[in-house]
This record gives sequence, C-alpha cells and structure tokens, in this order.
Amino acid sequence: VQLQASGGGLVQAGGSLTLSCTYSGSPLDYYAIGWFRQAPGKEREPISCISSSGGTKVVADSVKGRFTISRDNFKATVYLHMNNLKPEDTGVYYCAGDLFCQQNMRPDEYEYWGQGTQVTVSS
Repeated sequence: VQLQASGGGLVQAGGSLTLSCTYSGSPLDYYAIGWFRQAPGKEREPISCISSSGGTKVVADSVKGRFTISRDNFKATVYLHMNNLKPEDTGVYYCAGDLFCQQNMRPDEYEYWGQGTQVTVSS
C-alpha cells in the first residue's frame, strides 16, 4: 500500500497549484482519500476528502470556494486543485486513505499516509 503526494512548490499569493496523490495497493482502490496540511508548529489540519466513487466530497471551510478535489480511478490519482492561494495555505500537504470521506475528518482515523509535499505561498 502506497500513497505519494506531489505537485507542491513555491507560488505567489493569488496563484494556483494542483497537487496529485497517486495511490497503489489494495484496499486503496475502495478507500476515500483525504488531504491534510501541517504548518510549522501547528497540528495537522484536514483540508478535503473524496470517497472511492467520487460521489462524496468534503471541503474545509478554510479553503471552501478556493480548493476543489477530484479523483481519477483509472489513473489511481486524487487531485487537489488550489486557487487564489494565500500565505496561510503554506505547509506540508499530505494525502491519506480511509474507509469513508466524512464531514468530520480526523487524522487519527486515516490508516494510510503518503510522505507529503511542501507548498509555500509568498506574499
């Protein structure tokens, strides 16, 4: 079982990035995939998740209207499309797998984790 996040980088405020989470191994094909971020000195914050079918999506209030999530099961990849980025979006972004995508995303309920990709938004 493996998840690999990529696509991070340095971007100016107001810019856009798309993160990718490529997953492999059973049972991730049937799992929801979530995105979390962690800023230095802060706890891991839930950002968004998507169910295995793509029919259920949750987006945190802090990024609603700016971030969207999508999933391509043929490519075994989940995308986090980030627009109008702000300096407070800076952090390491992780993708993780869990049975369900629920409104109350809790990091401790996610079983499988990728290694993270750094996003830095300059003002």
